[in-house]
Amino acid sequence: MGKTQIVLIHGGMTFKNRRDYVHFLKTRKITTKEKVRWHGAYLKKQLGKSFEIIKPRMPLQDNAQYEDWKIHFKRYFPLLKDNLILIGSSLGGIFLAKYLSEHKFPKKILATYLICPPFDNSLPDEDLVDGFKLKANLSSLEKNAKKLTLLFAKKDKVVPVSHAKKYAHKLKNPNIVIFPHIKGHFEITKFPEIIKMIKADVKKK
Repeated sequence: MGKTQIVLIHGGMTFKNRRDYVHFLKTRKITTKEKVRWHGAYLKKQLGKSFEIIKPRMPLQDNAQYEDWKIHFKRYFPLLKDNLILIGSSLGGIFLAKYLSEHKFPKKILATYLICPPFDNSLPDEDLVDGFKLKANLSSLEKNAKKLTLLFAKKDKVVPVSHAKKYAHKLKNPNIVIFPHIKGHFEITKFPEIIKMIKADVKKK
């Protein structure tokens, strides 16, 4: 039996104009410390050799355009196998939600995880623009995504938990998990809960 592929779409930002983007570049916090996140070495180590983790570097992460991301995402399709797992984090989450609600995915999906995905342009401190807008009908998302799970953090100030409720209203069988203990916008170094879920998915395969 071959490796189970995991395709992980990272987050990003969108801006309604260049002035806002330049302001962000001039004012964002910078550090010399390496960012250690759960989706790096931790994910690879915890899942082990029976998984192949694919992390496309999406174009212009800090000034993202949906159409550009779609072009790049589709380039990976010939490299993918059936029974894969999709994970989208933050902007990557709404990207997958939009793509899977509008297009038939060419491979069989075992499970889809959307981690703190924004639902619409009602974020406290950021704009969600440049094509990342969901259509009114999300029924194809559920058909495409197979086992669809949305994960939110109660204390997330970037994508408030109110966005979970908006997804819940649009989905027929919403499987939404809200973590009370996770701090911030899933900026965590370990994420044992998703490791457990992924391993359970593969056992049921």
